[in-house]
Amino acid sequence: MTKKELALEIIERLKKEYPEAGCTLEYNEAWKLLVSVRLAAQCTDARVNVVVQELYGKYPDVEALAAAEPEDIEEIVRPCGLGRSKARDISACMRILRDQYQGKIPDTFEELLKLPGVGRKSANLIMGDVFGQPAIVTDTHCIRLVNRMGLVDGLKEPQKVEMALWKIIPGEEGSDFCHRLVYHGRAICTARTKPHCDQCCLCDICPKKGI
Repeated sequence: MTKKELALEIIERLKKEYPEAGCTLEYNEAWKLLVSVRLAAQCTDARVNVVVQELYGKYPDVEALAAAEPEDIEEIVRPCGLGRSKARDISACMRILRDQYQGKIPDTFEELLKLPGVGRKSANLIMGDVFGQPAIVTDTHCIRLVNRMGLVDGLKEPQKVEMALWKIIPGEEGSDFCHRLVYHGRAICTARTKPHCDQCCLCDICPKKGI
């Protein structure tokens, strides 16, 4: 089985296992996903979802958050860790949205990458979830699982993993596939305990089952 054939089989099995899988960061406006994904660096999505409730309660739109002082943002987002740098990036980002994009987020990958605190992972997440464009989000779950599944060979650098996956994952499947990897990585192919291979829908095709 080639890597591309293996990828297609894994995609189909994960679809059946996690049919409703989506982004685990909660948001109802595009700019809020931009904020949440910055806060999620080295922090759990669950904690971010709690912290942003206070943030958006005090600053309910781009204009309000852009007008806030970074120090005031930091007071609220500190529980997510790296509070100062995250608050600085959020403040600068919201001011750019206010001043250059009429409060909207840019809709191209290149423009997103120019925003403070936005890297390839964040830009891919937004392109996939907000704009429905082909995207591959190489978070820690993705990197760990695609190595275990044999889709990439010993690659740990996010961009190298992303480039390798673009070659074997159909563009229209990439975003949902990565979301399903998060669900699978939390429930079955766990990082902090031995993977539950006996419960895995991929156990018969996974080269590292039981390891």
